[in-house]
Amino acid sequence: MQTRRAGAPARRWAVAVVVPVALVGLLSACTPDAEPAPSASAAPSVTAAPTETAAAPAALNPEGSAADNKAFFDQVNQALVAGNPAAGGVEFTSNLRTNGFDIAAMQVTPDITTVGVAADSIQFSVLWKNECLIGQYGHGAYTSTVAPVLGTGQCLIGQTRAIDW
Repeated sequence: MQTRRAGAPARRWAVAVVVPVALVGLLSACTPDAEPAPSASAAPSVTAAPTETAAAPAALNPEGSAADNKAFFDQVNQALVAGNPAAGGVEFTSNLRTNGFDIAAMQVTPDITTVGVAADSIQFSVLWKNECLIGQYGHGAYTSTVAPVLGTGQCLIGQTRAIDW
């Protein structure tokens, strides 16, 4: 036969009431104070929205670093993909050359894989004063970065194609 202690029901009741009340008190102390409601007599303040000015187009800076020329590199490449979403290696390198970059300092990965299908993305680079401007284009997205030149003196790792156009 099971014996009950005289204080067991009272203790359970105390735990059942005290623990939830304590939790509510603790949790309500962690919430931020409510924002005061605006008074009905306060007039709304009006602030002028800043006017946006168009950023000046970037320009090639022959004396600048790769980082200095990244905005121009991006501008040239983004304009190309806006006008030609199917652009490949020939188009990127030719467009960069047209805009003042040295084609002899460029590398580009193949547009076609070794099994004969279109590459998911292509990478292209310009070696600029011991730094690399590197662009990547694929699935309609363009990205770029500035990176240090590799120990090989090149910018891209892996198979690149001859730029003979």
